[in-house]
Amino acid sequence: MLMKFTGRMLVTSAVALGIGLLPSLAAAQDAALVTKGATVYGAQKCMTCHAIAGKGNKSNSLDGVGKKLSADEIRQWITHPKETAAKAKSTKKPPMQDKYGALPAGDIDALVAYMQSLK
Repeated sequence: MLMKFTGRMLVTSAVALGIGLLPSLAAAQDAALVTKGATVYGAQKCMTCHAIAGKGNKSNSLDGVGKKLSADEIRQWITHPKETAAKAKSTKKPPMQDKYGALPAGDIDALVAYMQSLK
């Protein structure tokens, strides 16, 4: 009887420990995605038209965008900028280029994660 109880306790403890580690694993994956997004932002020269923390084109700051827009809204700006600008009635010139929608899905996901981190 003692062995069954100990075995159950061991399994229960292992499951609880695994569940407890999930948030930290998810946080590490999110941090890696945000870091990749910052790299994609730089590689795509987004700072030519946008600024973050005062670096880049100050007329189109992205500071706080993660508080203002959902992940889906940010994704729409990246993948369908002309349609999204029309919907938002944006008059910013020049309009964002359509080419970013052709980026690999992983790069777009990373850019969205990075933008979401800007709160």
